[in-house]
Amino acid sequence: MTRRAFLASTGAGLALAPLGGARAAAASELRLRAAPASVRLVPEPYGETPVWCYDGSVPGPEIRVRQGDRLRVLLDNGLDEDTTVHWHGLRLPNAMDGVPEVTQPPVPPGGTFAYEFDAVDAGTFWYHPHSNSVEQVARGLYGVLVVEEREPALRVDRDVTWVLDDWRMTEEAELAGAFEAPHDMSHAGRLGNWATVNGSSPGEFAVRAGERIRLRLVNTANARVFGLQFEGHRPQVVALDGHPVAPHAPEGGQVVLGPGMRADIVLDMAAEPGAKTPVVDAFYRNREYRLLDLAYAAEPLRREPPGWPLALPPNPLAEPEVEGAVRHEMMFTGGAMGGAIMAEMGGSMGPVGPRSFWFVDGEAPSGDIPEPMLTLRRGRSCVIAMTNATAWPHPMHLHGHAFRILTRNGRPTAHREWRDTVLMDPRERVEIAFVADNPGDWLFHCHVLGHQASGMKSMIRVL
Repeated sequence: MTRRAFLASTGAGLALAPLGGARAAAASELRLRAAPASVRLVPEPYGETPVWCYDGSVPGPEIRVRQGDRLRVLLDNGLDEDTTVHWHGLRLPNAMDGVPEVTQPPVPPGGTFAYEFDAVDAGTFWYHPHSNSVEQVARGLYGVLVVEEREPALRVDRDVTWVLDDWRMTEEAELAGAFEAPHDMSHAGRLGNWATVNGSSPGEFAVRAGERIRLRLVNTANARVFGLQFEGHRPQVVALDGHPVAPHAPEGGQVVLGPGMRADIVLDMAAEPGAKTPVVDAFYRNREYRLLDLAYAAEPLRREPPGWPLALPPNPLAEPEVEGAVRHEMMFTGGAMGGAIMAEMGGSMGPVGPRSFWFVDGEAPSGDIPEPMLTLRRGRSCVIAMTNATAWPHPMHLHGHAFRILTRNGRPTAHREWRDTVLMDPRERVEIAFVADNPGDWLFHCHVLGHQASGMKSMIRVL
């Protein structure tokens, strides 16, 4: 699929399909079935695309619960290989984290596994496999979990989810193979050539002048970083990775999301009735493209956007005590074109192999289960200083915890935001802080899934 074909298709005026939703009340039980299916990712005259997905759709069902609800999900494995479900960003018991051979045995073909946990934090989260994730996620296995605030906390006209993904497609609109191609794994990862929102390639998203929308953005791509510009609009970021943040305009007007990352933004529809304004993905220089248009109806909802408050209530997170915290240094090395940067910034790396392109403190795990790099007593605060001595960005994701981002290249961050995934630029040094209040072995890895599969992962043990 060429970029020209992609741009032509997005001008076709397709409507954005809403996500299917599965509402779960307290102590309710849901079933998810992971299995092959065929879905329409691209418009006619192309045919449907064979995928792997939950409940026959890409993305899978959007699950919505209230903060404090208990959720029980039965996973049925209809694949021909093992799988699991990882509940990305949720602070839950270690046994429910979905990491095969670490927190649970993998679910075999035909098997079932019950996940049960309390939704302690409100926010936008998602779920996906952690078994052969470099292929299973790329084939379409993912969905969104929204934990709504206990009480209505943000007044808007609509609460909307956009699940962002890209796909590497053949000319026949089938998924290209070679999910662990060495070139991808050692460079930027498996970047696609076809972008979707909620599993389709829409040309337009219908809005009304004066309308206020809470837009939940979720990046489920294997490797692509999205940098969305809402031309003619002034988005306000109100939550990052599910956790509230002081409302603010994104830096440079661009909402940047690495793989695994989420952002809740408030978007006031301020253009004139009948207008069409583009939403552009402009993260990669000289490779910008129009994702879709905001298409204004002829009749406005109101003359001007409302002045309702934007702040969300905080989640019940323990504040790390930076003074006296356990401190740990991490350096990431390896990958293509990284030798000069590593030499400039220090660090080391072991031997490169078919599944060893990336190194954490000079080592790449020999198998899928890394040894703990750090052991913490429960309740201790920890500061981790990470240095990206590679030529590529890395979204680093910590399981089972949220952390504050303290500094970037020695400068305090503007919002000290809570996150579970932090995007690090080449040559960048980032300090994060968290309280080790969730016992168990927790993965800490790059969410460019080809990087994770080829060495960029470690483990933190909380006793």
